Amino acid sequence: MNNNLKIYLIAGEPSGDALGARLMRAIKKKTGGKAEFFGIGGDTMEKEGMSSLFDISELAIMGLCEVIPSIPRVLKRIGQTVDDIVRIRPDVVISIDSWSFGSRVQKKLRALKTGIPQIHYVAPQVWAWKKKRARTMYKYVDHLLTLLPQEPKYFTPYGLPTTFVGHPVIESPVVHGDREIFRRKYSIDAAQKIICLLPGSRHNEVSRLLPIFLEAAQMLKQQHPELFFVIPTVKTVAARVKNMLKNNPLPVLVVEGEEDRHNAMSAAAAAIAASGTVALELAIADVPHVIGYKVAPVTAALVKHFLHIQFVNLSNILLGREIVPELLQERCVASNIVLYINRFLEQDSFYRHQAEGFKKVREVLGVGEQTPSEKAADVILQIIADTRKV
Repeated sequence: MNNNLKIYLIAGEPSGDALGARLMRAIKKKTGGKAEFFGIGGDTMEKEGMSSLFDISELAIMGLCEVIPSIPRVLKRIGQTVDDIVRIRPDVVISIDSWSFGSRVQKKLRALKTGIPQIHYVAPQVWAWKKKRARTMYKYVDHLLTLLPQEPKYFTPYGLPTTFVGHPVIESPVVHGDREIFRRKYSIDAAQKIICLLPGSRHNEVSRLLPIFLEAAQMLKQQHPELFFVIPTVKTVAARVKNMLKNNPLPVLVVEGEEDRHNAMSAAAAAIAASGTVALELAIADVPHVIGYKVAPVTAALVKHFLHIQFVNLSNILLGREIVPELLQERCVASNIVLYINRFLEQDSFYRHQAEGFKKVREVLGVGEQTPSEKAADVILQIIADTRKV
């Protein structure tokens, strides 16, 4: 008889894939390897022993105008996921980030009254927008795991048990990235300064941002011939990135895989990045960077109406001041990006201001005796144990 725990994980994009993989490692460690994993994830989770139900690149969409054409396919995948959960009968279902997809799976599953514990990992940013969401999550999940210490207070008043476990970025391998290994592997001369271009992990992000980032890179190359440009990408958008570079006159190295990605970031003198988890990784790794982001005009208008925060970058949000330049919508143009990258290369006062800010970000996030993934695993395993007692 197989007494292994059955853990069902749902990660809809690369940031969730990385989070899920670390959670899998923690659960395996705490159960002595007596856990089986099922669900949806990317390359990193598959390396930890889970075969994904379908390719998560299908879910790598964002923005109203981008989502609408994908609705039929996404609805089909929601139904397929719920059917798979019912068939497997896992000990727990954990949706990770990507609440727009995960919530729909959790809602359909709850309606079936399976009795399977349902958990969501990474709180929706209700402190930024859609505050009403905090009032309804208890209907669809039994427990919420949050990354930031201020988040439980938004959910517990509405009857949702919530645990702050810490931000997984402090576990990111980028902290241990090896710049020398990266330079040797790709024969990059010590005199060449590496600039990382990180245009996102969703197709529409890459389509909108990569042309702007490449234009900035071309301008920078003219000013600084010693620069060497690298795009550390992920499986979900790798083919699109390479296709968009076919007619690009500027030599750009594209690397895939977690090790190359983090080694490249560690080796960078500066970076141009989409807003998101990667920007926080850059802050933890002490890499000077600017963020740029653009969405469809209709999406931008809606976001502007509903967003209730001063900043979008998490480093800036955590400190309550801008240490990472936010070039959003009409400000996201090559000339603005070049302005800031030049300041980083010159290591001027703004460069020093940002470096001091990164130190404070690391202090706020903190490093405890247990990693965030280990804390999350403890909560999950306790919920399974309590359910089995009932």
